[in-house]
Amino acid sequence: MTTNVNDTLPETSHRLDLGAGLSMFYRRWRARDNPQRRVLVLLHGMASNHTRWSEFLEHTNLKDRWDILRPDLRGHGESFTRSPVGARRWCADLLALLDQEGYERAVFVGHSLGAQVAVQFAARHIDRTRGMVLIDPVFNGTLRGSALWIRRFTPLLYLLIGLVRLFNVLGLHRRHIPNRDLRELDERTRARLLNIGKQEEMIKLYSSPWLDLRFFPTANYLQEFIEVTRPVPSLRDIPAPTLVLLSQGVTFTDPAETRRRITGLTHVETGDIPAYHWPLTEKPREVREAIEHWCASLLRTSR
Repeated sequence: MTTNVNDTLPETSHRLDLGAGLSMFYRRWRARDNPQRRVLVLLHGMASNHTRWSEFLEHTNLKDRWDILRPDLRGHGESFTRSPVGARRWCADLLALLDQEGYERAVFVGHSLGAQVAVQFAARHIDRTRGMVLIDPVFNGTLRGSALWIRRFTPLLYLLIGLVRLFNVLGLHRRHIPNRDLRELDERTRARLLNIGKQEEMIKLYSSPWLDLRFFPTANYLQEFIEVTRPVPSLRDIPAPTLVLLSQGVTFTDPAETRRRITGLTHVETGDIPAYHWPLTEKPREVREAIEHWCASLLRTSR
């Protein structure tokens, strides 16, 4: 069941009932010229929410001909829950979202964890996947640095998650976890750090787990480390057209190995973005234009 708010406006707020007292919040843009019911589903990254895509939606020309859905994945933003999260649940939620909104197929655009979810969804529901845009995907086997250590200590993370959930059942948890506007954060970061050459300070800010934990339940935050480094299904089994955008700077994966892995996709294009691991923050125009160009090409080839 969907609850509609201000349904006459171009972008409207909705909630999808997931059962067991849970719901998924999302925003929906209706294009004025879209008889084919084309839709983009924008998937945020780890410990993020739908506002990471606010700037993209404001400026993109895709909203003239595409409907656009911006969900808060279960456990994020206004889809808050302390109950378990993970790829299986997120994929089921997205399938329910497409069914509720009446879309046969969608193009999934995901950053980092969102890219993982897009691949997992496509592997499970290829008939509902028109295409994918993967921004800095984190593939198992390409990990390096802190991400590699996370994968090695996965059994310990499961133990910590179990302990935290036990404390939650006993009533030991933060009473209030605030939401945050990531569009505001991104604009402030560009003005105060990136525009004056303080890239290293930006990296420390955006990779700080202590900052993320202020806005995210602890058990689910630990679970997301597992999900973002989880092995993905065979890419060769996913025939959907795919655009992969890779940051040129320091990331959590080996760029050469990532490029080797994505050659397994049947129909793939790649692009480089002069950024670290947060291109939607660092280079929003470059990301937007790359996605727009690819979507235009997708429409031409699908006629």
